[in-house]
Amino acid sequence: METGPTKLPRLMALFDRKIDGDDSLLRLASLRFKQAGLGPEFYAETPAELNRLMNFKPAPESPTVVHLHRTIDLLEEASQRLILDFALRFAGRVYGLVIHDQLDIVTRFDDYVAALWQVDARLSKIEGSPYLFVEYAAGLEPERFIEIFKSSRDLERICGCIDTGHIGLWQVRVAYSRQRPGEDVFSLSPNHPKLSESIEDLEEAVCSAIIVVLDAIEAFRHFGKPLHLHLHDAHPLSDSSPFGISDHLSFLDEIPIPFERNGKRSLTPMFGPTGLKKIVVGSLQAVGPDGMSITLEIHPVEGRLRLGDASYLFDHWVDKTNAERMNHWLSVILRNQQHVLSATNQSLVTNFGSARGRSHGANRKDDRL
Repeated sequence: METGPTKLPRLMALFDRKIDGDDSLLRLASLRFKQAGLGPEFYAETPAELNRLMNFKPAPESPTVVHLHRTIDLLEEASQRLILDFALRFAGRVYGLVIHDQLDIVTRFDDYVAALWQVDARLSKIEGSPYLFVEYAAGLEPERFIEIFKSSRDLERICGCIDTGHIGLWQVRVAYSRQRPGEDVFSLSPNHPKLSESIEDLEEAVCSAIIVVLDAIEAFRHFGKPLHLHLHDAHPLSDSSPFGISDHLSFLDEIPIPFERNGKRSLTPMFGPTGLKKIVVGSLQAVGPDGMSITLEIHPVEGRLRLGDASYLFDHWVDKTNAERMNHWLSVILRNQQHVLSATNQSLVTNFGSARGRSHGANRKDDRL
């Protein structure tokens, strides 16, 4: 069963073939995850698709979460039936199912909460049912998102998923617009002609993201239920994503800029390693290691890394370029994992079990640095 207590939080990473190639890429991911002790977060639209992906599960004991299709609409009976189908088929084999929240929550809040009650009632009848994690994704005000879980705190199988990049970027947009009314921070780019004159306002907005993320995590302390984290970095100026988005970055990234600032020609992302540590520690203090699960949701990073002990998986490939790209991406995930483990171990040894309050500090603007 996936729901037993563990000494450390359940730690997973995005397990997806986002680089062109055959199933050897998934076998490579399975090998690297197994070596690192990582569980998978699969993306599956149907139970049949998940059933196939489960063949690549790194180890039988690996904690496993499944991200369902982004179009799931909890207000529709068909979507509820699909969630129940996943839960029935994979009870006892996966820890949680993840769905996105919806903009309908703004105008149909009571209907949405009622739907959560309906789904929970059905999930509760399934022995070994996975949790249903509702992810912050639609761009709601974070307080409104948290209100969902205040209104469903008595539901055993309905829990929250904090996406650090999504909430952080929401805050950056809001903070930047306060400094520069009528301007959208996402209109900026590294080559924007006015970047140098707006850089201080931009960075002040970026620095404020950690505060809102930590506050959202802290709110879940009071619900007495598991909390799932989609853990990744972001920055409005980032243009490295092959998918044209500015998040799902490594916490170890730097954002290049075409001029020097503070002795560098690059910027730290929203959180960086220091912010990552604060997020991990804050989550442990809010829900404890048994209630906390993490997925490193980091997208592919350009680069190549020799296959080494995994070369045999690609003996049938003539051109190993994409295999080495996949291996590089996995190595970036594993380097981020080491930072998570370091923060977790330090917190459990020195902080966890002591006074669980979190001091925000006097100079909140510098939390990220």
